[in-house]
Amino acid sequence: MLDTILSALLPMVVTFLLGFVSAWRHDFGSKDASTLNRMVLQYAVPLALFAGTVMTSRKALSQDVPLIITLCVGIIGFYCVVFLFSRLVLHMQVSSSALAALTASAPAVPFVGPAVLGDLFGGLSAIPIAIASLVINLTVVPITILLLALDSTGRDSENKSSVLQAGRDSASAPKSYVSVFTGKLVETVKEPIVWAPVLAFVIVLSGLRIPQLIVHSLALLGHASGGVALFACGIVLASGKIKVNRYVLFFVFLKNIIQPALVMGGLRWMGYGNPVVSEAVLTTAIPAMPIVLMLALQYRVAQEEAASSVFLSVMGSIVTMGVFIALTH
Repeated sequence: MLDTILSALLPMVVTFLLGFVSAWRHDFGSKDASTLNRMVLQYAVPLALFAGTVMTSRKALSQDVPLIITLCVGIIGFYCVVFLFSRLVLHMQVSSSALAALTASAPAVPFVGPAVLGDLFGGLSAIPIAIASLVINLTVVPITILLLALDSTGRDSENKSSVLQAGRDSASAPKSYVSVFTGKLVETVKEPIVWAPVLAFVIVLSGLRIPQLIVHSLALLGHASGGVALFACGIVLASGKIKVNRYVLFFVFLKNIIQPALVMGGLRWMGYGNPVVSEAVLTTAIPAMPIVLMLALQYRVAQEEAASSVFLSVMGSIVTMGVFIALTH
């Protein structure tokens, strides 16, 4: 089991360190991280999401309804709870709360899933990977982008420094807010990272099949998305510093331990057993997505905290995933 976890997570750690070393050697800087971020969000990730989604069949999506419901509740429901907790209890800004919720609820299934779940479940791993990827990319990621875009219009640049610090949202008239909301909603829908998986999902539901040659051609750049995103994380960490404060540790704790523990407890309480329990628990036990940092860079919201959260989530998952594998097998 340890070999399976290390084979999936060690490359992520090494890529982090390569980015860190490259910035330490002054080969890359924070401006280069922004350029890499733009390439990832505008091209690599949308292509990866499109190619990965269109390869999913309708049969696979309808094969396991309990797993679909569990992952929807475990990801979307947990996102909503963490967002509301951040806003109402921790009094964080909207943008900060959105990034914190994405950190705590969205596992890096597209990047780590095939390696970890593939070794554990074989061909059956395609189902939880496809379902979790669709749930994340069709719901919590677009919602986070929309909230970041909305909040960016109502705060000063001085209030963009921390994803885990309290803040205040500027007030606006209802009519003005509706206008801003509509405009930002249109801008969000136009983002390739939003419409690409939606288009692919529509193609899957329609039963159309995209030729493998086209899918593989689109996926070539998409395969670079995870590595480039992690490399940029290392650059940001080297350009600033790792911020290990109580808020960063709290949201990493939510992602690595609380989310999969709640999924496991809920399924056990309802009387479910394996393979549903093991698939759902280990899918949600996967560490935070590198896209958290990509969005932090794009909207200039707590870049160092986002990079630290992703890095600590990956490092911590070497232990926490081992524990959940032992508990579910």
